[in-house]
Amino acid sequence: MLVTSAYTENKDTHLKRSDVTNEVTGTGYTAGGPTTTVTITKDTTNDRLNVEIGAFSLSNTTLTARKAVIYKARGGAASADELVAVIDNGSDLVSSNGTFAWGASTIRIQN
Repeated sequence: MLVTSAYTENKDTHLKRSDVTNEVTGTGYTAGGPTTTVTITKDTTNDRLNVEIGAFSLSNTTLTARKAVIYKARGGAASADELVAVIDNGSDLVSSNGTFAWGASTIRIQN
């Protein structure tokens, strides 16, 4: 899901999608956000775990977003969806009746 710069994540208390505030609204965006892939691979050569979060794009959108909140959708209430990661773009991304694109990300957990 996409959120504005007004959202401040809290690793201690934000555990579910229902804990997230300031989700974007706009033309071409559906609440809960687009679907993307998350792939986890074990890298035994470098003793780490790689979490790869796929890119996504939305056509014909008008919105402003700063962060992407990645969560595991359980198919029901937002209170059941566990948060996986929050990715901060560092500045607002703006789409004005165009394509909104978010690039892929990799999180590496070193053992």
